[in-house]
Amino acid sequence: MFKGTSASAGIGIGKAVIVEETELKIKKDTITDVDAEKARFQRAVNQAMEETDALAKDLATRVGEKEAEILNGHLLLLSDPMLVGEIETSISGEMVNSEFAIETVCNTYADMFASMGDELMQQRATDMRDIKTRIQKILLGVSSVDIGALPAGSVIVARDLTPSMTAGINPANVTGIVTELGGKTSHSAILARALEIPAVVALDGIMSQIKDGTDLILDGSEGVVFADPDQAVREEYTAKRDAFLKEKKELEQYIGKPTVTKDGVTIELVANIGKPEDVDKVLHYDGEGVGLFRTEFLFMDRNSMPTEEEQFEAYRKVASAMNGKPVIIRTLDIGGDKEIPYMGLEKDENPFLGYRAIRFCLDRKDDVYRPQLRALLRASAFGNIRIMVPMVTCLEEYREAKALIEEIKKELDEASISYKKDIQVGIMVETAAASLMADAFAKEVDFFSIGTNDLTQYTMSVDRGNDKVSYLYSPLNPAVLRSISHVIECGRKEGIMVGMCGEAASDPMLIPLLLAFGLNEFSMSASAILNARKLITGYSTQELKEVAKQVMTFVTVKEVEDYMKDFISRS
Repeated sequence: MFKGTSASAGIGIGKAVIVEETELKIKKDTITDVDAEKARFQRAVNQAMEETDALAKDLATRVGEKEAEILNGHLLLLSDPMLVGEIETSISGEMVNSEFAIETVCNTYADMFASMGDELMQQRATDMRDIKTRIQKILLGVSSVDIGALPAGSVIVARDLTPSMTAGINPANVTGIVTELGGKTSHSAILARALEIPAVVALDGIMSQIKDGTDLILDGSEGVVFADPDQAVREEYTAKRDAFLKEKKELEQYIGKPTVTKDGVTIELVANIGKPEDVDKVLHYDGEGVGLFRTEFLFMDRNSMPTEEEQFEAYRKVASAMNGKPVIIRTLDIGGDKEIPYMGLEKDENPFLGYRAIRFCLDRKDDVYRPQLRALLRASAFGNIRIMVPMVTCLEEYREAKALIEEIKKELDEASISYKKDIQVGIMVETAAASLMADAFAKEVDFFSIGTNDLTQYTMSVDRGNDKVSYLYSPLNPAVLRSISHVIECGRKEGIMVGMCGEAASDPMLIPLLLAFGLNEFSMSASAILNARKLITGYSTQELKEVAKQVMTFVTVKEVEDYMKDFISRS
C-alpha cells in the first residue's frame, strides 16, 4: 500500500497507464536574425493560444465555465504583453533562441510565484511552467501524450499532471489519477474533482515502483493506493466504491429540502465563490445564497484595474442569478503576497501581517476602494447583496469603511441611481484582535462571517503553508474553538447573523459543534452543500449542547478529535 494526499474523493479501480512526457533538452543557441526568431516565437505563442482556447471551450461544454476559467487564465498569461515582451527582449538583447529565452524568463516568474508561500501563487507557478513547456514543445516539434485517447479502465500514473493535460482527460475511460507531485489545492486537483475522477497525489517515487498494466486500486478520500491487490482488498474496495456512488446518488434527495435541524432551527447553507461563473454550481447544488464572493479574482490575471462598470456587471450577474437570496461580497483582500504589477505593490517582508486587505483599500480609496464600493452599491439594486470587510483588527477600520459607503450612498442619491438603501455591512472575523473585540464589533456591524483559515493561522501563530509547523494548524485546537464560540456568542447577544466561510464550515467533525455554539450560516464549496444539509438535518441543536460542553473542557487537539470521532461514529 502507498500513502499519499487525497486530492479527489472516490474509489478508482483499473490498470496503470504510465504517462511520461518527453523530457525537453533546452539548449542555448546564438541567433543571427532577430526578426525571424521573434516571428518564430510569435507563431508558437499563437498556436499555443489556439490549442488552449479550443481546450477551454471543450472543457466549458463538458464540465462547466468555472473549470474552463483555469485554462482561460493560461490564455491571459500567453497574451500578457509584459511576459511576451520580456521574452522578446531576451531574444534580441542576448541574441538567443526562443526556447532558451522562454526557459529563463518563465522560470524566473514561476520561481517568484512559488517562493510566495501562498496557495494561489503556487498554482500560478504551476500554470507558468505549463505554458512554458507547451510553447517549447511547439517550437521543438515535440508531440504531447494524447491523454484523451486512453483505453477504458485506465488509472493514470504520472510524475505530475499539468492543468492542460488534466483538462484533456476523458472521464469515461479514466477511473483514477496517481501522481508523484501535486497538492489538494492545485489546479490539476481542482479539475480532477470537477471531472469526478478519484485522485491521490504527492506519492514520492511512485513512478519507479509501478509498471504499465499493473492492477491498481486507489481511494481518493483516504489518499491510499494498492498495487496488485489481493482478492480481499478487491472485494473491500469494490464494496466501498458501490457505497460511495450510492451515497452520492442519495444526496440528490436533499435538493430542494430546507436546511432545518431536528428541533426546528433553520440554518442558512450557502457557498463560497471566486468568479461570477461559479454561481452556476451554487444553483446546481441548491445553495441558499453566497456566503463569500472573493472579489480579488476580478483583479488578477489581467494587465489593468477592472473598471467600476466591469465590477458592477460581475456583482450584478451573481445578485440577479441568486434571485433575492443573500450574496455576501468581500471587498478586495489583496496585498504584498500577491503579484499584481499594475497595483504598484511593494513586496512585504511579512505579507500576511502587512499592507493588505482593508489596510490597503483605505489607503487607496480613490482609485481602488471607492470604485469597488460604488459598483457593489449599484449592483445591490438587483439583489440581496451584503458587503463584507476583511482583515479587520480595530473598530476604526470598520467605521472608516462604513463612512465611505455612506458618502457614496449620498452621491448615488444625488445622481438618482438606485441601490439597496438598507444594505448590510459586516466584517470577516479572521484576526485574534477582531475575535477579542467581538462584543464591541457586534454593537456596530450588521453581521459576522468567521474566516477559520486565517483565524486559525493567526490564533496559533502558524504559517499554514509551512509543512514544518502544519501539525499546529487545526480549527479543532481548543484555542481556536474558544475563539469561534466567543465570536458566535457575542453576535447572538446583539442579534446579528453569525456565519462561517472557512473550510471548517463543511467539516463533519466541526458541524455539530458549530450548531451547538449557535452558528446561523455555513458557507462552503458548492459541492459540499448537500452532504452538509444531510448532516445538519440529522442533528438536534439542544442535544448537541452537551457534546459542545464536554468538548470545551478539553485542552488538546487529540482529545477533541478522539471525542468527536467517537460521537460521529455513534450518531
